[in-house]
Amino acid sequence: MPPTDFTSMPCPVARSMAVLGERWAILVLREAFYGSTRFDEFERNLGIAPNILSARLKTLVAHGLLARVTPEGSARHVYQLTDKGRDFFPAYVALKAWADRWMIDEKGPLTLLLDRRTGTEITEPALTRADGSAITLDDVRVLPGPGAGRFLQRRFGDAETVGEQGETRHD
Repeated sequence: MPPTDFTSMPCPVARSMAVLGERWAILVLREAFYGSTRFDEFERNLGIAPNILSARLKTLVAHGLLARVTPEGSARHVYQLTDKGRDFFPAYVALKAWADRWMIDEKGPLTLLLDRRTGTEITEPALTRADGSAITLDDVRVLPGPGAGRFLQRRFGDAETVGEQGETRHD
């Protein structure tokens, strides 16, 4: 059975997995977040085969998370995070926090992320209401959004959709 092609699915989360779900993709982004810019830095820090690294970098460039740039006066190119790539950082921090909680031994995290300005540790992005109170999974209600097709409208409530500004409409 051939693998499922996530790129053709209507769900944006599924489509993002076509890029971010590839082996090594999030680890390549991790290295970019940690300051790696050159091929040899990624290769050394990841311990990844050059052909695999090359394929992952090409994919991340093709999907707009990294840009391949040749700095003025240099013969070698570097990889830089794009705005799209930088926007993944909070998701990475959330994944790291989950992994640090559930996937490490008793010694603790392998790395800490510190705020350069305050020196305090950066932890997972909290889901909070405007008043600062926590939002948990039990507090979430899923409604079809403005781009939802019939399946999602039926699945999450035909009568209600969420408009572009987040207001709930009763059709």
